[in-house]
Amino acid sequence: MKKIFLLFFISSIGVAALNAQSLSQKEAALKAKHVKEQMEREKKFAKEQKFYQGKEYDLSAQKVDPKDLDSVPEIEPENDFDMTDVYRDDI
Repeated sequence: MKKIFLLFFISSIGVAALNAQSLSQKEAALKAKHVKEQMEREKKFAKEQKFYQGKEYDLSAQKVDPKDLDSVPEIEPENDFDMTDVYRDDI
């Protein structure tokens, strides 16, 4: 009886050790996967920041010469807030 109990105890310890090892391998694989995903997010973030900050782009062609603004006619605002012509009486 003691031999059976001892055999059962030793085998359960072995199974527990194998389970712990496989669990440790799974945790390591999961951790490596998360690290890889985070590194991809960091690369994407760095690329987006370059775009948002405009470091890679030459926008000098889009600048407006202040002298050209003088030739644009000024549009006077309409201060007519009378909305009676919008509403129709024949509905």
